[in-house]
Amino acid sequence: MEQNLVKVKVWDIPTRIFHWALLCLLGGLWWTADAGEMEWHQILAYGLMVLIGVRLIWGVIGSETSRFSHFIHSPKKVIAYLVKTRREGISASIGHNPIGGYMVITLISLICIQLITGLFATDEIFTEGPLYSLVSSDTASQLTWLHKKNFDLILILAAIHVVAVLVHMVKGDRILGAMFSGYKKLPASTLEADKATQLSFASLIKALVLVVVIGGLVVNYLMLPVINML
Repeated sequence: MEQNLVKVKVWDIPTRIFHWALLCLLGGLWWTADAGEMEWHQILAYGLMVLIGVRLIWGVIGSETSRFSHFIHSPKKVIAYLVKTRREGISASIGHNPIGGYMVITLISLICIQLITGLFATDEIFTEGPLYSLVSSDTASQLTWLHKKNFDLILILAAIHVVAVLVHMVKGDRILGAMFSGYKKLPASTLEADKATQLSFASLIKALVLVVVIGGLVVNYLMLPVINML
């Protein structure tokens, strides 16, 4: 018997921009590092810093489905979700499911490590992070090593994420389309259980203020010195 599906808004514009901008920036950072375009690598990294900074704050004051409190669950709930999924198969969820929530937190944590280590990293030729001079050469070498290895972890995690999305798509959970449109078709039973019709969404102006403030600081103190060297 076909389920009664209802179209519901689940993702706001800032969250969708974050998702696709993160994908583009990670691709650009991968290419610039591989090609030795270190000035552009730094510029993209500072762009990523703005993106992550906004997302971290948005995870506290943003729309309901974007808040960490909405998708970070206890291990007990995650295990219960896994048991249910194994028994009943993949089902549509509002926002991130319990496993997806942990994926988001892990990815953001790894990116924060990447950004912090990059501030102290060096290619031992021409390019140094803005905080390189604050640590010893041995410490800088260790952080540079961590910077490179950590990016490999980010790529692995991104690949796992892509596979998970494809599996959900095959099983009928159209999560990819929702990251374009912001809307998702969900079973009426899910809406009743999770009260999705009462989801709250933060003002876009709030997100724009965050971008202007954080972006202004990063551009002025970190990005412009690199741009002036191009």
